[in-house]
Amino acid sequence: MNELVQLIENEQLLDETTQQGLHRRLAALSPAESPRLGTGVVQIYLRSLAWQDGVLFGVARYGLEAFEHGDDAVAEGARVLFVTAGHRPADTSLGALRLAEQSPAQPWVATAELAVENARALHDLFPWTRPVSLREQTTTIGMGDRLGIATAGHIRAARQFDVSPVLAQQSVRENDFIGRTFDDVVADATWGVFQEGYRNGYGADGDHLKTIGAIDVALGASMPMITLDLTEVMRPEVAEWDNTEVDTAFAELDETFRSRVETEYAGQQFHLGSAVEISFSAAEAKRCAVMYGPALAFSREVNDHLDAATGGAYDLEISIDETTTPTLPAHHLFIARELNHRGVIVNSLAPRFIGDFQKAIDYIGDIPEFETQFRVHCLIARENGHYKVSVHSGSDKFSVYPIVGRETGMRLHLKTSGTSWLEAIKTIAIHDPALYRRIHTFAVSYYPTALTFYHITADFDAIPPLDSVSDAELIQYLEDANARQMLHISYGGILQDKTLRPALYASLHHFEEEYAEIIRAHFEKHIGLLGATRV
Repeated sequence: MNELVQLIENEQLLDETTQQGLHRRLAALSPAESPRLGTGVVQIYLRSLAWQDGVLFGVARYGLEAFEHGDDAVAEGARVLFVTAGHRPADTSLGALRLAEQSPAQPWVATAELAVENARALHDLFPWTRPVSLREQTTTIGMGDRLGIATAGHIRAARQFDVSPVLAQQSVRENDFIGRTFDDVVADATWGVFQEGYRNGYGADGDHLKTIGAIDVALGASMPMITLDLTEVMRPEVAEWDNTEVDTAFAELDETFRSRVETEYAGQQFHLGSAVEISFSAAEAKRCAVMYGPALAFSREVNDHLDAATGGAYDLEISIDETTTPTLPAHHLFIARELNHRGVIVNSLAPRFIGDFQKAIDYIGDIPEFETQFRVHCLIARENGHYKVSVHSGSDKFSVYPIVGRETGMRLHLKTSGTSWLEAIKTIAIHDPALYRRIHTFAVSYYPTALTFYHITADFDAIPPLDSVSDAELIQYLEDANARQMLHISYGGILQDKTLRPALYASLHHFEEEYAEIIRAHFEKHIGLLGATRV
């Protein structure tokens, strides 16, 4: 609180009488006046302070007693928006914020919960807090945040480089696991952006969406980036068909499409750069048409829907990575050319690369061969619309980041998610070992259930028993690929547990700054290894 008063005095933001009154009122908030807030303001986030029509807005953080009130919304953040002025301002200065008046006297003070409705109101008051399209940005970094409290660390890392962060990113499946909505995801990012005073623009990604209905929910939550998962409209089984089966299915396709496939692909060769050539036999051209025809048609439908719904301010990512086999260069080229033909504005495209891109561990595979094939995928993207190559499950792939950055020329989208969750668990392992032991014990019993949703190759039997590891050594679990995978895939069960969830949020609230700095360092390593320019 003294930091705020000192800032006000130094900047002469208010007259002396108002300064003194503001100090008294902010310092004297009591449970009787506001039972929801408690008395222990421990921090004013100075980067959050913003003036609007003579009104001062900012974010304050409360002590651990806020967790004792039993309100999940307060407990999981223990932060509040405060608004203050010399006297009560006109409603037009406050927008649609739902305020709880704390002091009707001079200076006037009110507070608002960091809720979805208030985040929407903040978008109108301070437009820089609203997600925006990043279509024109060269390097974008998806920073999934399952807890809704990692944004400060994400922003601190992004500020160091010439990159644009996608700070709100979640899939329907992840939301279902942990009881969030797209509105929650965007609101949490909004408050983090306001808290850090980040005005450079950020994205919001409705991840792995498969239907127009799901897309509309994401758009309604102010998510301008849509990752279209084509899994359910592609036909991967066609890869195993014989030529007779392919010919039969091809004959059933639209005549105009068939004619173009036979004319533009069958028997044709495509030269990429000076050394890469991709050829299509007649059989392979027909196979591509049958495999991807419905997906391409649906992509056009989605593109037109997004264009109409957003007035053209959208980022469409095409995801073809949710398959069991790598995307062949010829198939990538076919998809890229056909999307162009249909007028689909592709912001980024995610092929399935060779090797294993498993969750929150380094790349598994032949790195020289990855480099060879990845270069071809980049050439295809560069010569067919110059869209960004997107790397999914991209966190912690440190051994291939230099290749990814170099071959894309930093025109890329890197998608991360679970790594921010694991950095939260690392924070707890370091600073709250007793809680870490509870989480680890739960994960050991829960991971068989989690395996029904995730494909990983971890050796869980190789994880050292918990009782053999001292508190000081617990961080080693976060450096072990097998333990990382176990803790990663168990997040849904952990966050649904009625005792672990509040304990986890309380711990991370207490060690908020430590968590933010651990996140910052982790993402600086990611972005630095890609080769992004420091600013």
